[in-house]
Amino acid sequence: MSSAARSRRNPLATPAALDRLVERRDDEVWLAERTRADDARFLVLDTEQRVLAARDGARLELLTAVQRARLLPEARPCLLGAADGLHYFFLGADAGAATALAESLDARWAGLRELGMNLDPLGAGLCAYAKGLAHWQAATRHCGRCGAPLTLLAAGHRGACGSCGALHFPRTDPAVIVIVEHDGACLLGRQAGWPEKRYSTLAGFVEPGETLEQAVRREVAEEAGVEVLDCDYHSSQPWPFPGSLMLGFTATAAGRDIRLADGELEDARWFTAAEIVAALRAGELGLSPSISVSYRLIEHWLAGRGVDLAAELAALPS
Repeated sequence: MSSAARSRRNPLATPAALDRLVERRDDEVWLAERTRADDARFLVLDTEQRVLAARDGARLELLTAVQRARLLPEARPCLLGAADGLHYFFLGADAGAATALAESLDARWAGLRELGMNLDPLGAGLCAYAKGLAHWQAATRHCGRCGAPLTLLAAGHRGACGSCGALHFPRTDPAVIVIVEHDGACLLGRQAGWPEKRYSTLAGFVEPGETLEQAVRREVAEEAGVEVLDCDYHSSQPWPFPGSLMLGFTATAAGRDIRLADGELEDARWFTAAEIVAALRAGELGLSPSISVSYRLIEHWLAGRGVDLAAELAALPS
């Protein structure tokens, strides 16, 4: 399987079917027409960047143009794109409007971590896209050069400073995440604040001037004291918590000596595939949630050793 195919399998990525319509973002006449059209749909976020969803959490509660005009007439629509004959936008709702909106539609507000695996790929991808864009908008209200207020343009995708003329664009912070192997075992670690018994692959942000491969080596050395010999790209995943892009890697280590160097991890261990299976069955190990690329990396590593992770988890007592 190619890295592109693996990335398409990762949750929260907008599917190829979504046309982001970049060339239309500055066409105010076209945008105004589209927001009033029957094929317009509006995803709504509250001030905590939770998503308006159906009560059962299995689908988004998208507003039509008529509902938007009645329920959120003052909210500025931001273009997400088009797919399957519909044009998608997102709206922000303040606290008062959010409460009234959920009540009037018999809907509820839910976080993306909760919804992500219940939604179809388009719905999950739209949520991740909207959440990342909304976070950037909320965090970039003033010009970083002169401090003057910014005006949002390009259907919410560009900020313009009316004082010094600087332009600001949505940013994504790259982070590497890696499953490290040595002689039939993989390296997993846990942070103190995680749920009990949960272990995950190691991760960290890319620093200025680094290649991705250098970031992999540095992060593994900093967190676990393990030397990485080589690494290969696996796949990527948008991770809007609040605005990262996870770049997944597989890697090989020079040895198994672990030294928790920077205090970020509470523990780190080497696990063989058989040990992971046995610990899962005994209830002694919890892995990353299936919404994450960390899960996909562990799944990929186990599959190479004849273990079907999804089947193992499905067989566990609920």
